[in-house]
Order: sequence, then structure tokens, then C-alpha cells
Amino acid sequence: MLNQIPDDLLTELTLWYLVQHSLSAFQKIQKHFPNLEGAFLLQNIEILKQLKLHPSHLQRFTEFHTVQGQQQYQQCLTDICQYSDFILTPTHINYPAQFKNLVDAPPILFGLGCVENLQQPQIAIVGSREPSPHGRQVAYDFAYYLSEKGFFICSGLAQGIDAAAHQGALPQQRTLAVVGTGLNDIYPRQHRALHAQILQENGTILSEFLPHTPPLQHHFPRRNRLVSGLSLGVLVAEAALKSGSLITAKIAAEQGKTVFAIPGHIYSEHHQGCHQLIREGAILVDHPEQIIEDLALATTWHMQQTTNITEKIKFPTSTSTSTSTSTSTKNITTPSLEHLVPTHLNATFQVLTAQAQSLDQLALQLNLSTSELTSQLMELELLGFCIQHAGQYQRCRSNI
Repeated sequence: MLNQIPDDLLTELTLWYLVQHSLSAFQKIQKHFPNLEGAFLLQNIEILKQLKLHPSHLQRFTEFHTVQGQQQYQQCLTDICQYSDFILTPTHINYPAQFKNLVDAPPILFGLGCVENLQQPQIAIVGSREPSPHGRQVAYDFAYYLSEKGFFICSGLAQGIDAAAHQGALPQQRTLAVVGTGLNDIYPRQHRALHAQILQENGTILSEFLPHTPPLQHHFPRRNRLVSGLSLGVLVAEAALKSGSLITAKIAAEQGKTVFAIPGHIYSEHHQGCHQLIREGAILVDHPEQIIEDLALATTWHMQQTTNITEKIKFPTSTSTSTSTSTSTKNITTPSLEHLVPTHLNATFQVLTAQAQSLDQLALQLNLSTSELTSQLMELELLGFCIQHAGQYQRCRSNI
């Protein structure tokens, strides 16, 4: 529970309230008004109309200046304080670094529990809401093993596989749930005990939705993008062909995340979704250690990013060089390897990250022909600066 909302968050929070979670409207207004407070002035309503906002948003901006509108707004702020332990925007140090490259990154995050968990390496485990007993057990076992190895398990607090994944990570106190409702609403209601247990075991519950936002159908794909966005990779433990978890897997692939799938009996409807993902390029796994091996590079990159952020907090202006051996081996910032990359390959190396990107994505960023780009990537791969998997490329040495 918050005592009050920090002043530096109030402007973004007000806009998020007025546009009612609309990312497109938020981004339009943010782009047009560098000083967001100007967007709230009644005399600027005509400018908002020119931005082609939805009529309901324009109505809320108008009603915001009425007595009733102000009362509703103040009640919303009170509810946010009551149902949140923390609020994050992209400028906050604990805002997940993984979100900053997303085109649809949430401008506001509300959370319960431990905010520091957001900086930990995470693996998403998703799947059917009505799994087989075998699928439920597999999800639990993989979550238990991966959390024991230090990974946080991220899922959506839904019935079935999600619940089993959270439960498997609870003994190690390493689980995080992203929900598609306001934080005051526990959905599904059968998970009240699980919700409470996650918080009791130093877990985290996260949402981009304001309090009293109901569990509407279109909110769950939005939740899914955050589940995959937070994670280094996504494991589909068990899924039928029409399972919503396949949407999460698709979003994860679009975000450049590695998708894993566990196979099952060829005649079982419970596993047809996983088999489809494997045919489309997901990595088949039958032991959690395989996931750890495949995510080793991404995990190293994530931990390095987290360390750099932490060190910037501790030493915001430090430029001195220590002469002690212990300090010199624990630098605040990792020495750049840029000088090791051949000059003609440096531009290509700079756009590579620990997240895999397709040839087309890289070509668009570099404005190079496919043949020229392929040649450069091959050179980087031979030099050990780049790896290629399933037609996608990512950085090997990720500290530049």
C-alpha cells in the first residue's frame, strides 16, 4: 500500500486515467505535448480533437474539469494507493529493462509485492487452462527446477498451467504474476489463496490496468505481451491447438524471445498446440536444463544490464580508477569490446543484441542489401561476435 503517489508520476498517471489504458492515445498525446500538463487544459480540447482521439477519450477530458469528474479522479488516486505497493514509469530505475525495446511498452505499471523481482532473469511458463494431469505436473516440475537454479517464473495467474507454474516456483520464492485486471480484482476468484501465497512468499503481482478494471477478454492478449516481454524465453508446457498460450508464443517470437515447447503423445489433443509450435520452429525440450543452456547468452546479457543499472545508482558520478586488485576486477562499467570488432563490421555489430533478430529486421535498421548483410553476419559469426539460430541472429559478446 502506498502512502501517496509521488509527484513525478502524477502527470503520466493522470493521462493514463484519462485515456483509459489506450496505448495509441497515450503515445499521440505524449508526442504532441512535451509538457503533458498542457494536455489537461480545457482550452486545448480542440488540439486533442485534431489528434483524432476516440470520442470517449475527448468526453473524459471534458468531464475531468467538472466537480464530479474531479471527485472520480481523486477516488481513482485513492484506490491506486490502496491497492498498489509500487508504481513504475519507463524513467524509473526498477522499470523492466526488457520492456524498453517494445513498441507497445506499458507507460505505467502497478505492482504488489517485491519490486526488485522485476530485475531478475525470468522464464515464462504458459499453457492450457484445462491441462491433463501430466501437463500440470510437468509445468510444476519445470518451474521448480528452473526456480531452484535461480530463475524467476513468470505467468498469468490463470487456471491450469499458469497456476502449476506459480506453485512450482513458490518453494524458492521466485515467481511473478502478470494480471489482466486491476490489482484490486483477483481473477479467477478461485486463485485468491494462490494470489495471497505469491505475496507472502516475496513474489510480485503486476498490472498495467487501473484499479477496478474488470477481466475483459481483450485485456488478456495485452497481459500476455508483458508475460513474454519480461522473460528471456517462453515455455509452452501443454497446449491444444486453440489455446490462448499460442498467442503468447507468437508474441514472444515477434519480440525476439526464444520459444520452447514440450512434446506429448501424438494422439492427445492436449499436446497438439505444442506440436504445432515445434513444427513452426519452437525448440523442443524434455528437460529444464536444456532451457538453461539455450538461454545462457541471454541470461548473461540480462545480468550484465542489471548490474550496470545497479552500479549507476551506487556510483552516479564516479569516474576515478581504483588501484586495488579487488576493485579493478569489479568495474562499475564493463570495458568495451568495440575495438576488437573490425571497422567495416562495427555498424552491424552495434545493432545486434542478446535478443534474436531476423535478417529482415537487421536489414531495415542498417539499410543494407541482403547479400551484403549476410556476408557481414557470417564474418561476425566466424569471429565469435555473433551466433545464428533458426534464421535469427544475436550477439555473442553483449557488453558493448
